[in-house]
Formats: sequence, C-alpha cells, structure tokens
Amino acid sequence: MTDKEEPVTESTIEGTVKAVAGLVKAVPVYDDAIQPAAKEVGKSLESVAKSINVVLSPLRALVWGYDQIESFLNNAVATKLSATPPEEITSPNPSVAGPALEALRYAGHEESISDLYANLLAGSMDQLTATDSHPAFVEILKQLTPDEAKLLRIFSQHRPLPLLIVRSESVDKDKGGRDILVNFSTYGEEAGCSLPNKTPAYLDNLCRLGLIEIPTFLEYKAPDIYDPLENHPTVLAVKEQIDRDPILNFKIQRKGLQVTQLGRQFISVCVIDHLQKRANA
Repeated sequence: MTDKEEPVTESTIEGTVKAVAGLVKAVPVYDDAIQPAAKEVGKSLESVAKSINVVLSPLRALVWGYDQIESFLNNAVATKLSATPPEEITSPNPSVAGPALEALRYAGHEESISDLYANLLAGSMDQLTATDSHPAFVEILKQLTPDEAKLLRIFSQHRPLPLLIVRSESVDKDKGGRDILVNFSTYGEEAGCSLPNKTPAYLDNLCRLGLIEIPTFLEYKAPDIYDPLENHPTVLAVKEQIDRDPILNFKIQRKGLQVTQLGRQFISVCVIDHLQKRANA
C-alpha cells in the first residue's frame, strides 16, 4: 500500500459499486427496430446478471462488519489472553493489528484461518511475545488456504518430514524420464485437509512464502523413515504400472522438507495456541 492509498472500507466498497453501476447505466441501449438482436442479447445479459447475483449473494454474509470483528476480539482473542496477567497486556503494534483486523473482514468466516489471526493478535498484545509478531505475518496469513493452515500444525511438531519423488525412466538412458509423483507425502491425510491430493501444490506455496524449504540434497539416513511412503498404495500402483512397460524403469528419489527460521517464528506466533503457550511459560 502506497502512502496515498487508503484502506478498503465499507464506504469505499459502496462507492466502487455505485461507480460501476454508473458505467453500466452509461452503456447505450439499442432500439429493437434498429438492432433486432439487441432484445435477445438483453435477455441473455439479464439472465447472466441474475446468476451473478445468486452466486455472489452468500458473500454478503461472509464479509465481516465491525460488530463481528468486535465480537471476535471479545471472545476468541480474549480467550487466547486469559492466561496473561492483565498488567502484561499491552497495545499492539498498529502495523500488525491494523492490517490483521482489516484482513479479518474477508477471512474471519474460515475458522482454521481466523484462529491463526487470533493467535497473532493475542501475541501482539502480550508483553512476553509482542516483539515476535512480525508485520509480514499478516501478508502471509492472507495467502494461506485453510488446508495449508492445517499442514502448518503438522510441521510445528519436531519430527522427520520425508518426501518422495517417483519417476519413470527409460531403459535407454539417452531418452531420460519424467516425474510421476513430486514431493509425495501423507501430510494432507494426517492434517485432515479437505483436498489432500493438493498437498504438493500447498507445499510449493509454503515454500514460496518462505515458511518451509525442500533442499536438493536433504535425505534422511534411517531407511525405515521412508517405508510408509514407499509402501503407500499410490506409490505401489505407479510402480505396478511402470513395471508393466519393458522400456521403463521405476525410480524413487528420497527427499525431505524443513521449516525455515521465518517459518518457525510464524508457527510459534500464529499456529501454536497462545493460551497454551502462555500457560506453559
């Protein structure tokens, strides 16, 4: 946001809607005698407009107003701070709290995401953790899906995080091969993701945000760590298919992911429950 830009408010949204409505009204309407097809086009546009209103109408209930945000602060955030001594509750950094409250207007209805905002806001108001609440965390939260938030809870645990790349390679080494499964894991199922098959794409986004990384040469030495993945039905089905083709070889590349320093700080502030963290302090 530049210095001249103003935050999005209900009044600015209303102004934008009126401006767009004004543009629509300015579109010329052709007389049916001059343009015989205009009547049919008009009917089509009217039908489309009705459909748009139907599919967009639920958004009115999803976008939070001031009352809903106030209720969120008085309930979710207050609960997170219930183990914090009152004298240690402080005013939050405006560069964290301001953008967070604005973003909640559009993300508050997603419980797995709003809980992360509650932890961030509570952490920014607690003297013990306030300096850990980085302003960039709001931008990261705005770019997370609910499934990715669930994955971060898995990555908050201290445990090996293996991955597999499954390839089919030509027996003729000059012809190369191709990746069939990239960064395959069971984290989506473990985390209860609604779309576990999208986990590789989720991992790409978490890497893009700087929360995790998948080093080129990271491989765990204990072979049993990879057994659940290498014996997974999905991997075995790919192996069976490749093995049926005499000109192809089945290859597995063992990989692993790790949480970055930024990711660890983000998880500590936003993912780990602030109430539990304060109670254990």
